Amino acid sequence: MSETPAAKKPVSEEETALDPPAAGASGVTADEASTNGVAEAEPLSKEPVSKEPASSLTSAVLRAGEAEAERKLALEPLSVEVDKTDVMAAPVIETAVDSTPAPESSRGPIVVRVFGRTDVGQVRDHNEDNFLVADLTKASRGLMEGDRVQNVGDRGTLLGVCDGMGGAAAGEVASQLAVDIIYQRMLSGEPPTSHDELAGRLVSAIESAGARIFSEAKADRSRRGMGTTSTVAALIDDHLFFGQVGDSRAYLLRGDRMVQVTRDQSLVNQLIEAGQLTEEEAETFEHNNIILQALGTADTVQVDLTYVELRRGDVLLVCSDGLSGMVRNDEIREVLRTFDDPLEACRELTDRANQAGGHDNVTVVVARFEGEGLVDVTAEDVADLKYRKYELPETVSSRAGDVTSGAGTRSSMRPGRSSGGPSIEVGYDDYESEYPLSGALREDPVELPRDQAPSWIVTMMIVSAVTCVVVAGYYLLR
Repeated sequence: MSETPAAKKPVSEEETALDPPAAGASGVTADEASTNGVAEAEPLSKEPVSKEPASSLTSAVLRAGEAEAERKLALEPLSVEVDKTDVMAAPVIETAVDSTPAPESSRGPIVVRVFGRTDVGQVRDHNEDNFLVADLTKASRGLMEGDRVQNVGDRGTLLGVCDGMGGAAAGEVASQLAVDIIYQRMLSGEPPTSHDELAGRLVSAIESAGARIFSEAKADRSRRGMGTTSTVAALIDDHLFFGQVGDSRAYLLRGDRMVQVTRDQSLVNQLIEAGQLTEEEAETFEHNNIILQALGTADTVQVDLTYVELRRGDVLLVCSDGLSGMVRNDEIREVLRTFDDPLEACRELTDRANQAGGHDNVTVVVARFEGEGLVDVTAEDVADLKYRKYELPETVSSRAGDVTSGAGTRSSMRPGRSSGGPSIEVGYDDYESEYPLSGALREDPVELPRDQAPSWIVTMMIVSAVTCVVVAGYYLLR
């Protein structure tokens, strides 16, 4: 699709940049900024070129004098000192060509306090999980001290968790490839100029990661069957988008209410939604380790795209099933409410998962959203919090390079069938059409902890069994 050149428009007070650049960042020094405040206003007072021929030198001089007088009058209000910060905080923004307007700056900054942690757990001997914390505006990734508090800029903030599968030699590779490729794809190109563009770029980045992992697995026999889940959140102004493949989760805490804002792409969740399985039955369901999609197990994936409009004080948790499969939702909510520091919240969540058995790798990312750029939460906002899908227009392009050249992002959002293994018949018509199943998409089973029988009862049962065997053997040998 050929793009129409974006027209530039003057920036009003409500349309300033999301993240004001530091002094000198735009190539203008502080001294030049104060001068430019006057110099840039000069074209506003210029007379249009006259189509009348000059009749005489006198008339030309008179017209020049009048123009000079008008120019001085136009410049007079600007003779006062210009605030340097205001001058540098208002670059021109290109008009978006898709359906939603370009993200406008909020009333003030949006601040993200974030931390992430991954733990091997109590049973596994290797960690196949990876997480992603990145400030795309600064092109900075990781958890250095400066990255734990971010001012959301014009490129946004990126947070995610990937849970690898396929064994140590493969699962770790898949999840690492996923976070690396998604980060690089989100970083490339010009900053997004609309919500649609950011959302489309997120979908395209996840699809690219899936295609690359599939290609790597196909080329290396030792990595056959490797894959990874991917739940990634991208934030620009007050819009937080989620791109998901697999069963890693995202929760949002608002006030006292916590909601899962992603949908597990798993067999057990589909059965629950179809009314064929209760949540209690799901805890002991023998196929609770089957997911319906993963990056790398097919050449294409269908990314589930959802979003939330943030409010001041919202708390985000992105986690692997090593947490959600071991710690109940009410405990997770308690931790997020109790620990204000994301670092402490991450530590407490991973500790609780390990105390419950730690059957799987545990990975968590916790972020708190603050700042004057977000509005205060109301009772209506709390009640309205839910899983909400985001529909992309057909014409949206990621501008960072789509997986399918020239096509809209939606064209590559189609379900793909992985090779090997027939589809599982589960009696729910939408499964096969929405998420094709494959025997390759099996994670190690993770079950919620259940009450165990007291040790003295177990001992008595063992003693009784041994006694029965001895007595039976005695009579058989007589």
